[in-house]
Amino acid sequence: MNTEILPPAPKPIALRTLLMISGLFWVYVTLSNVLYATNMSVNAALFHADAMYAPWQVRIVQHVLLLPLLLICYWASSRAGWGMRRGLPLQLLLAVIFAVLCYPAMNLAIHICMWYFQGHWDVPSEGPEPSGAERAAWSASFISFFLTYGFGVALVSGFNWYQLHRDSELRAAALERVWTTARLTALRMQLSPHTLFNLLHTIRGQINPEPEIARSMVVQLADLLRRLLSAGQRDFSLISEELSFARMYLELQQQRFGDRLTVSLPDAGAQPALWVPSLILQPLVENAVLHGLAGHDGPVDIRLEVWLSADRLIMRIVNTTASSAVAAGEGIGLSNVRERLAVQFGARASLSAYRAEATSWMAQITMPALRERAPATPGGGAS
Repeated sequence: MNTEILPPAPKPIALRTLLMISGLFWVYVTLSNVLYATNMSVNAALFHADAMYAPWQVRIVQHVLLLPLLLICYWASSRAGWGMRRGLPLQLLLAVIFAVLCYPAMNLAIHICMWYFQGHWDVPSEGPEPSGAERAAWSASFISFFLTYGFGVALVSGFNWYQLHRDSELRAAALERVWTTARLTALRMQLSPHTLFNLLHTIRGQINPEPEIARSMVVQLADLLRRLLSAGQRDFSLISEELSFARMYLELQQQRFGDRLTVSLPDAGAQPALWVPSLILQPLVENAVLHGLAGHDGPVDIRLEVWLSADRLIMRIVNTTASSAVAAGEGIGLSNVRERLAVQFGARASLSAYRAEATSWMAQITMPALRERAPATPGGGAS
């Protein structure tokens, strides 16, 4: 069985990602505010009211001072969640704290710029602002930065949810691949004892009457089992290998039943390089022998045909049966083939088994023609 390392379980947004998204967002906010204030200052200067807006240097310093606070709030927001009882109140509290501190940050930025430029910087005249004007400025700053903070939280949360959704999908896909591999392995392992028991039963019937033939069949069985074990470890095999394996099995049966069993198979060496699920023909070949010989003493003809129709590969096995034979229910072999086709190809492959005529039974596999060795996922495709 092929093992595969699963992706880790989803985690909260990483600190590096948070810094990148918040930093880029805050650069955008800073430039937007600076450009807006500069444009309004130019327009206000036309009416000799250019002292209404703080210079661009102050706004840049203000946003630099606010950046650490913004990162702390966004980090706490990403871990607080959005639950109604605890998460949402905490989210609102973080937004209010950030918005409340933005106006003091502006005042601090003004003093920093005044100290840095040491009188060479044009600032509004000193003196306390009227209380009404200060309240209005504080309110405008609070509303503006509260909304700005909310947009940033939506951006960070949206990216985090997208990342969690993507990681969950990757994990689910990896789990499905592991489950599919385990399921196919179990189905292939089911074939090995089934085939072995049938062949041992065949050899046992030859030990007393024809010991030389029985010994020869044991040698052939050993070769067949080596190929069976090798094929059972692979998901796909070439169609030529499947035909060779079917021929070895049928030759073993012919040694037991002699002239009663006639076999017709296509030339394995003349087949195109197409891939099919390993051992997909084996259960159908076994059914053809067992059910064809049951219930009568007459000859049985088994014919295996393979051909391409557009981009579809068709494999058909036809065997003669007794005219009085009653169709049995679907056994291990047919259910195994049907389930493997469903797992590997979904609706793009099918198995049909029915009585074609009064004395013949047909089983047919229709599947995509795979020219490259690539497993097909359920409902997906392999080229």
